Amino acid sequence: MREDIVEAKAEKLARLTESYGTAYPEKTERTHTASEAASSFQVLSESGAEIIVAGRIRSVRTMGKIAFAHLEDGSGRIQIFLSEADLGSEAFRLFSDTIEMGDFVNVHGTMFLTKKEEKTIAVKSWRILGKSMRPIPTDHFGIEDKEELLRRRYLDLLTNPETREMFRKKNQFWQTVRTFLAGEGFLEVQTPVLEHIPGGAEAEPFITHHNALDQDFYLRISLELALKRLLVGGYERVFEIGRLFRNEGVDRDHLQEYDDVEFYAAYLDLEQGMEMTERLYREIVRVVNDGKLTTVYEGAELDWSKPFPRVDYFTEFEKETGIDLSEDVTVDMLRAKAEELGIKYDPAAGKGRLIDTIYKKTVRQKLVQPCFLVGHPIEVSPLAKSDPTNPRRVLRMQPIAAMSELGNGFSELNDPADQRRRFEEQMRLREAGDAEGMMLDEDFLEALEYGMPPAFGFGMSERLFAVLMDRSIRETVIFPPMRSRE
Repeated sequence: MREDIVEAKAEKLARLTESYGTAYPEKTERTHTASEAASSFQVLSESGAEIIVAGRIRSVRTMGKIAFAHLEDGSGRIQIFLSEADLGSEAFRLFSDTIEMGDFVNVHGTMFLTKKEEKTIAVKSWRILGKSMRPIPTDHFGIEDKEELLRRRYLDLLTNPETREMFRKKNQFWQTVRTFLAGEGFLEVQTPVLEHIPGGAEAEPFITHHNALDQDFYLRISLELALKRLLVGGYERVFEIGRLFRNEGVDRDHLQEYDDVEFYAAYLDLEQGMEMTERLYREIVRVVNDGKLTTVYEGAELDWSKPFPRVDYFTEFEKETGIDLSEDVTVDMLRAKAEELGIKYDPAAGKGRLIDTIYKKTVRQKLVQPCFLVGHPIEVSPLAKSDPTNPRRVLRMQPIAAMSELGNGFSELNDPADQRRRFEEQMRLREAGDAEGMMLDEDFLEALEYGMPPAFGFGMSERLFAVLMDRSIRETVIFPPMRSRE
């Protein structure tokens, strides 16, 4: 920031401090918000009632002995009018000499309509509430660097109304999820963020140290295993909306910390779960999209009003790769296919990770309209129940749209012996170098041995919101993790 700007603002701050004792008072009066003043204009102007409005100055135009300004609060903007005749020369000069865009003030006055028919407050007195010591970016001289806007999100919110509106919609997004699940009889709970063993997903965790216990803990990568323990404990329908942490890369669909919801319903099967999930998604789209059931993502129109078609994993995988997953498939075969297709893969990846890598670069790239991917191979689904008609498949579904996985649902595995075998296979993959392989969780296995009812479980992150907003997930997180400037 230029030294002359710093010096000028410091001088203005000194004048305000001298006049008011402080430019940052601890309290203020306010009788109306900007929108309340505007909506009650008829009554206020006819009665001559005096009102007090407080907010940030967004523009100032001084013309001799009069000045116009726009004041903004959380409800909107309203014009204010100041004159030397109404305020007196000292108060008017103080305003015109010291107040600029970004400052917070309150104004006391009456409503009138200007010649241009703009609802305006004629100011009788005013008070500084907070002096802005840095120049606020404007519409014409704003910050164009997207990275800098994400780093200083407060300036993005301050200068871009569409960003503020997006986060209002995000609040609607999560409130809709909460209201829908409560209406379906689910109990909202909170489970620990710190875990001895991270589980419920294939992802690399963050590690932290608990000083009081002198023990390392992991930041949770999923809500799943804690919520399933509650099914063991006797609850039949539970859900949690919480923050997850995954130590993985950043791209359009991935972030290291983000919000997620998971719900579990005892005695619900996969088909019933898909029916509920489809209703949930349609309600979310309706609410955040102002009643419309079509959205646009990267130029493609998505229609959420139609029943989600079922897309079979095995069928589409064979169509795209020529590999039939219902037959014996080796790691070498999958590596060769990946190389043939020009797909990069982790040399330490096992069969499940290779299948998933190839699927994401082939099958998923064709899935644009909302659908359910079903019938996943058992190797990529360590927590799902096997399909009784085909032991190579599991009872799993994923809502997909815009080539993105927008959720994950299972008929939950409740056989402790089968779950132990799956965990042991995951541990072998970890020992071979797969950092995302699941750890064996003896406490969870012990809980399963006490008995867990058959259940449907589902998880969904804010990635769905990002697709609905036609943004990357990082843009829809209010303060995304960023590399430091240093």
